[in-house]
Amino acid sequence: MKRTIALLLVFCLLLAGCGEEKEPYIPTGDALVDGTGPTAPTQSEEVKELKLAYDAQAGFHPYLCTDPTNRAIFSLVYQGLFAVNSDYKVEPMLCKSYEVSPDMRTYKFYLEEATFSGGQRVTAEIVAACLLAAAETGYYAGRFTHIETIEAALDGSVIITLDTPYENLPLLLDIPIILEQEDPEKAPLGTGPYILENTATGKQLRRQPAWWCDAELEVNASVISLIAGESPSEIRDLFEFSQLGLVCTDPGSDSYVDFRGDYELWESENGLFLYIGFNSESKVFSVDSIRTALTHAIDRDALVRDFFRGFAHSATLPASPYFPHYRDNLAARFGYAQEKFTNAVNEAQLEEKTVVFLVNKDDSRRMRTARAIKKMIEQCGLQVTMSELPGEDFRKALKKGEFDLYLGQTKLSPNMDLTAFFAEDGALNFGKMDTVAANAVNLEALANAGNYQSLHELVMEEGLLCPILFRSDAIYGRRGLLSTLKPARDNIFYYTLGKTMEEALVK
Repeated sequence: MKRTIALLLVFCLLLAGCGEEKEPYIPTGDALVDGTGPTAPTQSEEVKELKLAYDAQAGFHPYLCTDPTNRAIFSLVYQGLFAVNSDYKVEPMLCKSYEVSPDMRTYKFYLEEATFSGGQRVTAEIVAACLLAAAETGYYAGRFTHIETIEAALDGSVIITLDTPYENLPLLLDIPIILEQEDPEKAPLGTGPYILENTATGKQLRRQPAWWCDAELEVNASVISLIAGESPSEIRDLFEFSQLGLVCTDPGSDSYVDFRGDYELWESENGLFLYIGFNSESKVFSVDSIRTALTHAIDRDALVRDFFRGFAHSATLPASPYFPHYRDNLAARFGYAQEKFTNAVNEAQLEEKTVVFLVNKDDSRRMRTARAIKKMIEQCGLQVTMSELPGEDFRKALKKGEFDLYLGQTKLSPNMDLTAFFAEDGALNFGKMDTVAANAVNLEALANAGNYQSLHELVMEEGLLCPILFRSDAIYGRRGLLSTLKPARDNIFYYTLGKTMEEALVK
């Protein structure tokens, strides 16, 4: 299935030539002018004034850009086969209907009569080429772990085959479908309600009057001006001096700057999963009971508050707390209770033992988080030596097993697939743990969501991972401008076409 992205994008060019809602968080303190804020203006008065920021250095290619400021714009320009809301519920978008084989290893997707903003028809060939191109990029590559082939069928459908049964492949297919333009300086075309274009005065989003579909959008301005910012602090200042209506930023990044003034604030998960991994050859963590008990030493809520400004969610299980199959009653069994880890350390007579805790020095927030975790572990009697290495050295130490435990971060796919951790050749299986059983249960969970609880229970009872949290982006908006915004992961301006998966499924 592997191809080069350049060839696939050229292919797209050739084809072109042929024809549960979250409430906004209301800040306290100096973020409020008064207790209630002003009355929300009408859309006709305010949305016309909407201006968004962009980072000129980050680019506008949805498969390559990782900057949250620019990616906020993409949800107005591009659409996927499906859309996923903040509770990981899937709804059809460019997909009109779909079929699933009895063994759940072959999916067939039929397309809507959709068009790109330049008027070109969306075809199965373009969709297949786009998905293959996305598979070659770091941003989306993790979603293609079990996908074997992606093909355009003669009947105009797209056929995807998998190497294992999948109950909900559409959850992974909100990937933007794009059409490259001949001018590489121009952003790819999309099928969304707006087109990104250059003007004599700068960049803007222009509403498509002949949009292929109809939907009720939070944004209905005919033109949205885009203002370039050279740095996060400059973008923050543009927002605070009322030149911008909305900004999306990552409070977990080293470049983040605090916002001040009067605003509405939302958060949206970005899929980044922070966790502790173990070395099975460690003299301490080769003991199952010590690995299993470590979860009780970690005050996750304190880490979220102190190092992520509240823009993260404590996760005791290896899945987002918003994932439909995250079970709070199971999570409670493995929550914060330091005395349980203290007892485990004492029973194993590890009070004089020292372990090496490996962390990526290039990420200062992760490093500070690791130091706080070190203190939590030491409060329970186990001594910790930090190994703080720059990125490349950190990765080399992981591969060589030069650690007892490490603080890792990865972007989990929306179906919370743990294959990378548990497969024999898994890219994240650094600790050489015996994960044969876990990998089998993980595949069962992908095939039948009823098995996620069994998977999470197995992971925690055997101490295969120690989950910490899932990070979120912060979305700042001028008060009253977009009060009913319903941001989702990688889809800040989330909207629905009113279709359901049950209606779209061909039975």
